[in-house]
Amino acid sequence: MRHKAFAFLTLGFALLIAAAPAVAHHSFAAEFDATKVVTKRGFVTKVEWTNPHVWFYVNVKDEATGKVTNWGFEMGPPHGLQTRGWTRETMKLGDEVIINGSLARNGSPRVNARTVTMAKTGKQLGAASSEGTNP
Repeated sequence: MRHKAFAFLTLGFALLIAAAPAVAHHSFAAEFDATKVVTKRGFVTKVEWTNPHVWFYVNVKDEATGKVTNWGFEMGPPHGLQTRGWTRETMKLGDEVIINGSLARNGSPRVNARTVTMAKTGKQLGAASSEGTNP
């Protein structure tokens, strides 16, 4: 009887641990404001192709002040991007990109990307946004 109880508790604990990442995942509305849509243009400095979201960073120059800020852009998960035509090689360091998306609620230089356009080719890809409104 003790072995069954131990096995049951172990299984329950394993399921609880496995569910933790799903509970920790954020909603779009908690971090980003769909009413604050922006377009940013700049050069890619970093790409993090990981779950649960792909992030990339772009140096964006403010046209009014000339100040350069490194912005972070959240996209969907790798599998969501792959269904929209992305590969790990689609965006490389130094590429110029144009991003349309929603600003972070906390005022930080972060955006939930809706679309990404490669400036060199004009190719536009959906960013598999958690907002659910992009191609």
